[in-house]
Amino acid sequence: MFRKSKVTEGTATGQAPDAENGKEVGIKKKSRVPGVMITQFIETLPEGKSHPDFTRKPIALTIQEGKFAFFKAIVTGDPQPTVTWSRNNGDVSDTSRYQTKYDPNSNEHTFEMPNVKSDQADTYKCFATNEYGQAVVTVVLNVIAVGFKKDKAQNQAAEASDGNFKTVLKRKSKIRPKSEQPARKEGEIDPKFWELLLSADKKDYEGICTEFGVTDFRWMLKKLNEMKQEREEEQAQFIKSLSNLKPIEVKADGTASFEIDMDLIEPSSSIFIYKDGVMIPYTKELGDKMKHSLNKVGKKYIFSLRDLMPDDAGLYQLDVEDVNIFSTEFKTDKNAEKGKKSVRKTTRAGGSGIDLQKIAEEQQVKLEKQREEKKEQIKAAAAAPPPPPETPPAPAPTKAEPKAPEDPEPKIENEPAAVADPPAVEVVSTDPEITCGLSDVYALHGNPAELVVKMSMDCDGTWFKDGEQLNSGSRIPITKEGTSHKLTIQSCGDDDSGLYRFVSGDHSTQGKVTVGGVPEFDPDDLHKFSKPVIVRVGQNAAFKMPFPPQESLVVSWFKEGTEIKDGGGVKIVREPSHSRLLLRDCLRTDTGEIKIQLKNPFGVVEATSKLIVLDRPGPPEGPVETVETISSLIEIKWNPPKDDGGSAVTNYIIERQQAGQSLWTKLGDVSADKTSFRDRNVTHGKKYNYRIYAENPEGLSDTLETADSIMAGIMILSGPPGAPTLVSASKTCIKLTWTPPEDDRGVPIIGYQLEKRKKDTNQWIALNAVNEPIEDVNYAVKDVTEGSEYEFRVSAINESGSGDPSPPSEMVCAKNPNMRPCFKDPEDFIVVRAGNSVRVKICYEAEPPPHITWLKDDEPISPWVNVINTEGMSQLVIPSSKRSDSAIYTIKAKNSVGEASFDIEVRVTDEPKTPGPVEIEQTVHGKVAISWAPSPDQELDDRLYYVVSQHDSNTRVWKTVADRLFANTYTAHNILPGRQYLFRIYAKNDMGLSDPSQSPTWGINNNRVPISSRGVNSSEHCFERPPSILVPLKVHTPPKGYKVYMTCAVRGCPTPSVSWYLNDICINSDNNYYITNSFGVCSMFILRVRSKDSGDYKVVAVNPLGKAECSTKLIVRD
Repeated sequence: MFRKSKVTEGTATGQAPDAENGKEVGIKKKSRVPGVMITQFIETLPEGKSHPDFTRKPIALTIQEGKFAFFKAIVTGDPQPTVTWSRNNGDVSDTSRYQTKYDPNSNEHTFEMPNVKSDQADTYKCFATNEYGQAVVTVVLNVIAVGFKKDKAQNQAAEASDGNFKTVLKRKSKIRPKSEQPARKEGEIDPKFWELLLSADKKDYEGICTEFGVTDFRWMLKKLNEMKQEREEEQAQFIKSLSNLKPIEVKADGTASFEIDMDLIEPSSSIFIYKDGVMIPYTKELGDKMKHSLNKVGKKYIFSLRDLMPDDAGLYQLDVEDVNIFSTEFKTDKNAEKGKKSVRKTTRAGGSGIDLQKIAEEQQVKLEKQREEKKEQIKAAAAAPPPPPETPPAPAPTKAEPKAPEDPEPKIENEPAAVADPPAVEVVSTDPEITCGLSDVYALHGNPAELVVKMSMDCDGTWFKDGEQLNSGSRIPITKEGTSHKLTIQSCGDDDSGLYRFVSGDHSTQGKVTVGGVPEFDPDDLHKFSKPVIVRVGQNAAFKMPFPPQESLVVSWFKEGTEIKDGGGVKIVREPSHSRLLLRDCLRTDTGEIKIQLKNPFGVVEATSKLIVLDRPGPPEGPVETVETISSLIEIKWNPPKDDGGSAVTNYIIERQQAGQSLWTKLGDVSADKTSFRDRNVTHGKKYNYRIYAENPEGLSDTLETADSIMAGIMILSGPPGAPTLVSASKTCIKLTWTPPEDDRGVPIIGYQLEKRKKDTNQWIALNAVNEPIEDVNYAVKDVTEGSEYEFRVSAINESGSGDPSPPSEMVCAKNPNMRPCFKDPEDFIVVRAGNSVRVKICYEAEPPPHITWLKDDEPISPWVNVINTEGMSQLVIPSSKRSDSAIYTIKAKNSVGEASFDIEVRVTDEPKTPGPVEIEQTVHGKVAISWAPSPDQELDDRLYYVVSQHDSNTRVWKTVADRLFANTYTAHNILPGRQYLFRIYAKNDMGLSDPSQSPTWGINNNRVPISSRGVNSSEHCFERPPSILVPLKVHTPPKGYKVYMTCAVRGCPTPSVSWYLNDICINSDNNYYITNSFGVCSMFILRVRSKDSGDYKVVAVNPLGKAECSTKLIVRD
């Protein structure tokens, strides 16, 4: 029989007060942090002092070999605890591999392992100790070796032996790798048998027992119940709930997987997968790249196995930290061919509600009936020599000899037998055994509680509570009736909580009694919580419910009976004394009942509130019904909205739109108790659309509109108009006219609708919509095809709609009427610069299309002249013109109706050449005759003429004195003595001016007789001088966007030419600068200065005698 291993306290040697006596001393305390074990050394703590505890415990770590591994912990206690670290299978004193640090600012204790190695994978412990107690927490470090392969399992730190095999190894499961499996004794059951039973359904028990050759079903159930209880206590350290376990099975895509729903206490807890006791690597992200993957969807964990091979068969186990959670066996088709079953589906038995004790009792009754009659047979079988052992092929069950009755282990038969049938040979012990043991009991304060133990035969027993023997008393009577032993607690109190144990001989059973009460709410808090919470759409709704702090209290929130989970728009906060629920961005659909539930092992209590989310109301319910319609009234009705938005509808708003228009007009509103409206402002025969809004304090609803327009009164249509008659027709347009109807039937006509029908078709096509009537009695139809024949009809439109159509018109053909060619706005003179192309475009009208002919000076045009004819236009093109292309070009258009012609003068010319030398001769006083040689272009261009400019020494400016001279002479008047004159002659044509031809100077000493000086020296006075700067430029620093005015003074004779430069680039022709020169005062003006105007400015004055310049800087400030 397997015995439960004794769990020793994790206190380091010498730390407990009486450690030298070998006793386990101290008071066990519970930490708020799961997984922390606290031992208090003294019974009563001094005021203000406390034992150590963890506020942040180390988190399990799985890391690759060679990385930096560390654990962090935060501890509390007064006085300040001392923190130490240790590992189960090794020493941590090597400072090169293990480093302990403490940060006083964050109060964090750190245990670091630089460049972690695979041999450092172990279970580590952190101890926090002061003079009043000790807190211990364990944490697992898993190291993944580089180049990890399937056949290289993670080695354990020490070999297991029979006595310490559970405590030495990291895993609590007894499934070990083949290399580490201890040799099983003959008749010993494979640990795999128990792992499968712990995760199996009741219906699979028989098959598992048959496979492993176990025949004592009663003993199996008893043992399984004990192991289940132990396993659930281990699992409770790491998981809150476990459900929906699905065994491993092969999917249609060729993969195998198993699933479980698991809620971890610490989401960071490490999860490991083992196959036949060997840890296997898996991925959480690259499931399509690795063979094994473990994916998490919410609380669901899915383990997948791809690329299935025969050697993938085996026992797969999922562990959280060092505790097994789920086991399932995978068998491939190869195993099935050997006579084994296919993949067996197993699930977790623990917590599934199966009454194992009842099953054991039923089996016991069945066996008792056969005990007496087979007793002799059993004894004979026990005394018989054992059969020779065989070596069955693995993994077949091991054949074992029957042993003496005192051996508590079950016997393994060579041939499997059904569990329901009695075994052929069974060894029955004659010692008393416990047939019905103790289980945990939860009792309410003041209520009685009973603990019952049933033995296989009449015997005595002793009861213990927390290690102390109990005697029968008035409050706790102990009774015995046959094989039944009963302990009754008459009225449970807090002192009755504890661990109760019943001992009879070598057998014992124990169970925990917990006394408590159903959770309660404070009446004031309950009344406050029951008040509805009212919010608007988009706002957050918050609920808070205080409650007394309790252990093992499960707090759940519900909305409309459905449990709410934390996540998304829901935030749930759980504190020791209260819980809060926050619903973010509420919608109208979130309105409903909100309930909080407190649950502990003693009962459930609930508190209910209501959430009301206010919003605009929904649209009124349709359809809109017409109650009455006459010529002066329309009455409509509707139904209230299904959803009033959380607050009552206050009124309805009605709007109206006349059919064919886009404007909606508000008619008024009605109170919420009325769902009808009368519109009295209507016109007979007109149609109207209506829409209704519902309004509450939150706003207006969406609209409810009428499906069809509603007419005021009955429909009265107009009589037919006169048949359309043709006004004119062309290939793109047909103009029609018609007469109004003789009988409008008392309703005004608002327009007409025109329809057309193409010849040889039966379909009439409307040219305008009824809501877009033709207001006049004529219309130009442009939607026609050239050469097609059409007939037309028209109908009058009033407020009731379109009336009867008119008789159809005569067939009309869409074509232009015959006409003599005529030209439209042609140009009769064109000037082109020599070398450019000549394009003469002439537009015309003619029907039928004319024949076009071009002539040059009444002669046919040259072959290199292109003529392009298109509909309604002809174009003459000379690609590269010459002066010889100047001529009179004539276009002639001729058709069957007549002909027309038009002349265009084309002159190809260029800028004229400079006229010849200029001569001046004075004829009379005050006049001079100017003559010049003609320009070489004079004979080629009859439109060439001359321009004369004059300059005198007094004004020093050039001015035009004669223009459009077709002669080669000119007489200048008002020639004053004492002044010098210059004349320039320009040739000018349609292209512009030529360069000037300048005359010699006519001046002061011309035609004057020289006077003798008679030996007296005389000198000539000359006024010519090079340019000089009288007033230089100044530096300017204007802000950006301001105006700038620069000026300087220049003199020189003759008058110098002045140029402005910016950064050595001439800006005289830049339109951004306004430059003037008035009698030597040179100015430049910038209207709005820009950043790019910054730079060096320079003024340069040049005349034939020299050059002068000055410069300055312009800096533009931002």
